[in-house]
Amino acid sequence: MSRRGKIIVAVFLLLVGASAVFLARLNSAGQALGQPGLRLAAMELRNEDNLVVRTNGVALPVQVFDCTSKPTPVTQLELDWLPPDTTYGRRRYSFPDKTWIESSVVLMGQDRTSIHKPEYCLPGQGFTIDLREVVAIPIRQPHAYDLPVMKLTTSKTARDRNGREVPLRGVYIYWFVADGKLATHHLDRMWMMTKGRLSEGVLQRWAYVTYFAICNPGDEDATFDKMAKFIAESVPKFQTTTGPPKS
Repeated sequence: MSRRGKIIVAVFLLLVGASAVFLARLNSAGQALGQPGLRLAAMELRNEDNLVVRTNGVALPVQVFDCTSKPTPVTQLELDWLPPDTTYGRRRYSFPDKTWIESSVVLMGQDRTSIHKPEYCLPGQGFTIDLREVVAIPIRQPHAYDLPVMKLTTSKTARDRNGREVPLRGVYIYWFVADGKLATHHLDRMWMMTKGRLSEGVLQRWAYVTYFAICNPGDEDATFDKMAKFIAESVPKFQTTTGPPKS
């Protein structure tokens, strides 16, 4: 074999060996589970049949502004599809003007498959995603910082009480959070989680946080502004991870 051929074989074997080490470390058992970037609390979470399915969850605030709120059920579909060590937070906030904002959190445990691509959820509920954009929501507590979020503007056709088709719009805001880490893109979160497992031996405990509201066509901007103020008020009550302080 020529010298060039020996070098190619050596490089190939080196790459195979490095890949094997990478996969072994990535899938090794016994890695410590990181802390969540959210507050947890003892509570009863129920499914659609009003049966208790969890006795702890993410501590979403009961009171935000002048809203009334109530917990909303964890669906049986989620319970069947997501790993059993998944933790949830679920609450709907109703305003005096009869509008509402629904907040939901899915927090992974040892099984990282709890966190899925957000774009799977909305089409499954009949919504079309018309626009994706990353925006920053100013947060004031515990210090001033910008929370980067993904904003999805969606549309759907529904039927009113008389059976007539009516167009609806939806504003869906989400981000990912772990202890000391924030992400708006699924791939960014995956990269940070992989890096943490390799360099620190820690499985970062990521959560997927969402806020959703429905509005009439033409009201999308006003609805987002309302949601941004609501997020700025509610997030410091349950999320411990923050962004860097504004200078």
